[in-house]
Amino acid sequence: MLRRFGFFAVAALLAAAPATAQDEKKVQLNIGGGYTSVLGSAADHVGNAGNFTLGVIFNTSKTVSVQGEYGWNGIKKKQLSLDVFPTPIGGAGTPTDFFADGNMQYFDGNVLFHPNGGSGGKAKPYILAGLGVYHRPVNITTPGVGYTTICDPFWYVCYPTLVAVDQVVGERSSTDFGMNFGGGVNYKITDAASIYFEVRYHYIWGPTIDASQLPTVNPPTNLKANGQFLPITVGFRF
Repeated sequence: MLRRFGFFAVAALLAAAPATAQDEKKVQLNIGGGYTSVLGSAADHVGNAGNFTLGVIFNTSKTVSVQGEYGWNGIKKKQLSLDVFPTPIGGAGTPTDFFADGNMQYFDGNVLFHPNGGSGGKAKPYILAGLGVYHRPVNITTPGVGYTTICDPFWYVCYPTLVAVDQVVGERSSTDFGMNFGGGVNYKITDAASIYFEVRYHYIWGPTIDASQLPTVNPPTNLKANGQFLPITVGFRF
């Protein structure tokens, strides 16, 4: 991941170096990478990892820009322990490790606001907000064999009774709408290229998992797989 980001960063600088000087480019490309933190209830079910972003920015004025962007965020493997039973009618349960990992990908459209416009020094702050479509696949594995009960909205599974382990493990995914907002600083390094540092908050409206039949849930309720992510990204615009 870091090697790939380094290659793109060098390529971006080489491409920007021979460009002619200009006050403000109307169209810019951005490429970056960094670290993504999982927030909220999902942090107990999936782990933090890295991110990669690629986008295009249209500078409509000195104070406002419009951005279209693709982002990939890794979800590091998380280990949970569940009781696995030898038969579908119960018996003595054995604590067994289950593992979940995956990623969060999105396409979004954002509006960037530059408070100081084209004035000031090389460092220029900005804020942004936008909407997008988010895809979250999760891969679940376990070395165990037997039967278990699980209701985990972030794994997109919910069984109110004992089921075979092979019904729990496997790959599942969800595609949902979400929003993001945040801000950063753009630092000009040449007439055509700049480095940016950015922090964003992403919120995804995930699917609802019906947990009303679970005896452990009192009163009966539904579980939501809403996602919250905080990517911290460093990259280049040229």
